[in-house]
Amino acid sequence: MSSLRNAVKRREHKERGQPLERKKLGLGLLEKHKDYVQRARDFHSKEKRIKTMQLKAALRNPDEFYFKMNSSSTVDGKHVSTNNHREKLTADVLKVMKTQDVAYMHMKRAIDTSKAKKLSATAHFIDMDKPNKHTVFVDDETALKSFDAAEHFDTVPELVDRASNRLRKRDLESLNLPDVKVKKSNKLYQEMSDRLERAQKINRMRQVLDLERNVQAKGKKMKVADGVDGGPAVYKWKQVRAK
Repeated sequence: MSSLRNAVKRREHKERGQPLERKKLGLGLLEKHKDYVQRARDFHSKEKRIKTMQLKAALRNPDEFYFKMNSSSTVDGKHVSTNNHREKLTADVLKVMKTQDVAYMHMKRAIDTSKAKKLSATAHFIDMDKPNKHTVFVDDETALKSFDAAEHFDTVPELVDRASNRLRKRDLESLNLPDVKVKKSNKLYQEMSDRLERAQKINRMRQVLDLERNVQAKGKKMKVADGVDGGPAVYKWKQVRAK
């Protein structure tokens, strides 16, 4: 019987149109029942949330301590984070954000991170000298115990491990050696620090650009918190059931 009842042609219920007199007066569209239902549900949901927050505020202990109080303060009754020491993005950085693609930023960040890792691995071994082996023959065990490599080669103990270019003491007295190794080490560490800092800035730019693209997309969203420590703001999207 249900299939027969569904097969019978029913009357088509049409919605009443907008009155022409109302359109001439410029009062806007006349609210229909479905519009009222949507508006009422939205009003009651907001009213329920306000009551819940009022209840939490009423039951809150004013003497209760939270660790976030150390990094936040109140200005005109509003909570403001004080843990925002990084500088904000400049106009040039914003211009780059608008023109460059996210994939390009990801590629540049990967390149800088990879080169910084290679420089870090090189910097660990820059001060390590290559071990060398030099065999010296002596007459007996007594000479072996009293053997001094620096005295034998007539050089300083710092140059004993060298296999070649082992300068003697008289040559060192008249030679002024530049501090090449220290300069090279400082240059490597400076380059590694610059690349890591640039990779962090590119990552922040990519996060902000991703957030802007997601905010401009469809879907209901609500801003939960502002950006902390130079990072992007936090948004919460309404869950949509997948079809």
